[in-house]
Amino acid sequence: MRWVFADTNGWIALSSKRDQLHRAAVKLNKDLLKSGCRYVTTNFILDETYTGLRMKLGHTAAVDFGERLRISKAVQVIHVSAEIEEEAWRIFTQYADKDFSFTDCTSFVVMKRLELAEAFTSDHHFEQMGFTLLLKP
Repeated sequence: MRWVFADTNGWIALSSKRDQLHRAAVKLNKDLLKSGCRYVTTNFILDETYTGLRMKLGHTAAVDFGERLRISKAVQVIHVSAEIEEEAWRIFTQYADKDFSFTDCTSFVVMKRLELAEAFTSDHHFEQMGFTLLLKP
């Protein structure tokens, strides 16, 4: 089975018709799921996504997304542990020349640990760390 890491901007693009990548995200999601692909994401990513959806689309949209995700068999949520945070902190402090968020760094650690190469995102930070972006404008 193919696993892909799902990042905040991928989830938001998929959920918001106003997002410039919405159509591309919907098509990509459909193609990935049809081919048997599954997603891995983290509780940190979900925190960002719920907040982003609430700010952009309102409370109902954020709750609807969360409820659908919670029952989905296509998504595995990894809870960021203290060990993941510690490793992410090393990445965060090491790359002064990049504007990685701390959440980005936790995502990189999870992807490396699970040997995931692809991300459902258009965030160039993932590409800077050597991962493949699947969502492109």
